Amino acid sequence: MILTSKLGQFRTELTDGLEAVESWDYLFCGRKRAHFVIARLLRDARIRIVEETPPQVVNLVPSKLLQKFDTVEKARAELRSLTSFGSMDADLVKQEVR
Repeated sequence: MILTSKLGQFRTELTDGLEAVESWDYLFCGRKRAHFVIARLLRDARIRIVEETPPQVVNLVPSKLLQKFDTVEKARAELRSLTSFGSMDADLVKQEVR
């Protein structure tokens, strides 16, 4: 599955039952706009989404509600399709998995 964090808006955190496989920054016009983690679902889990603006509401979303991919390659392909807009200046930059 793909976990998304948008700077200044919300962050998605790994919880028990999830394992980070790859990590990517999304740059638009040279500025970091989002961070993506391709995660392996080890068992049913709840994904923690934290709003970054007060009052910093925390939501625990069941993994069954999120899209899953059979392979890392399919998740990468989906990530590329979500972040490419024709000839616009948009890039995905691979990061170290934390």
